[in-house]
Amino acid sequence: MIIGVLKERRAQENRVSMTPEGVEIIMQHGHRVLVEVDAGKASGLSDEAYIRGGAEILEDPKEIFQRAEMILGVREPQPSEYGLIREDHILLSFLHLAASEDLALSLLKTGALCIAYETIQRDDGSLPLLTPMSEIAGPMAIQEGAKYLEMAQGGHGVLLGGVPGVDPGTVVIIGGGVVGLNAAKMACGLGAKVYVLDKDLDRLRYLSDVMPRNSFLLMSSPATIRKLIREADVVVGAVLVPGKKTPKLITRDMLKEMQPGTVLVDVSIDQGGCFETSKETTHSKPTYTLDGIVHYAVGNMPGAVPKTSTIALANVSLHYVLEIANRGWKEAIRTNRELARGANILRGHITSKPVADSLGREWVPLDEVLTN
Repeated sequence: MIIGVLKERRAQENRVSMTPEGVEIIMQHGHRVLVEVDAGKASGLSDEAYIRGGAEILEDPKEIFQRAEMILGVREPQPSEYGLIREDHILLSFLHLAASEDLALSLLKTGALCIAYETIQRDDGSLPLLTPMSEIAGPMAIQEGAKYLEMAQGGHGVLLGGVPGVDPGTVVIIGGGVVGLNAAKMACGLGAKVYVLDKDLDRLRYLSDVMPRNSFLLMSSPATIRKLIREADVVVGAVLVPGKKTPKLITRDMLKEMQPGTVLVDVSIDQGGCFETSKETTHSKPTYTLDGIVHYAVGNMPGAVPKTSTIALANVSLHYVLEIANRGWKEAIRTNRELARGANILRGHITSKPVADSLGREWVPLDEVLTN
């Protein structure tokens, strides 16, 4: 199979979908890899390194689309790329279709097989492609929250860890999954007082066993959220419903109850955000202030640390790329339930029920599409 690795075109997306080491392994399985020139430059990966791995470097991305059967990306295709996607293409990347109807409709028109990294799911419910990015976004949420608490950045001037004789700051984390756990570990390490809210009691029991004493695990409810945000310095939205748009857990009216200069960090923004007032921001303009509350809602947080996140992503995506390349996409998604759950669009149909439900569109089961 011919596999294409594109340079990301989303603003300030510095990651790349495959490393030179991954390319070498793909080549050892008898496949060919086309890499766009400078695709890995921002991640510290040179064209020469890809060539040593066996890749062919191409300057024109259109040629990659023309020649490749499988297209690898990190983020969703951009409008300039829609017309280059063919019905016989296999597209693998983060898509987040539940939060982007325009993108979903554009991909439906291509007829291609579109596999979303964020919905590839194991039988135990874990999300292997999303997990390493969440492990990065969690600590970054606290890192960014602490920075924007500084008064010069619009915050109300609290040091999260406090100092002897002065109370530490308070961090409220809504969602105790991978993002929430890693955010809590970072916040606790800084010395903050940390509340983690989740609706899954078993998850709270697990967190209670692994988290330090300056973390407090509570069952999430609207009343608990309203109570805690009054004293919070940083609130992290770490809610995820796989494939679906996230619920709005903090409304605009609730901002009035918060201390001016509090920082909201919405890690859920890729799936629509869990704060009513969230709108996606960028690394160059990461924050805005509304009703006195600082909002940070960068949609590709791991893109700020590509030398870490590119390798972390490639470490897990390589397995699925090889599954498809070695066995063919039909056999791969028929026999691999993880990949089947990742298949969001096929032959002009939405084959992921959570995505279809979020968009209010017809869902066609994957098996039904495959047999037609």
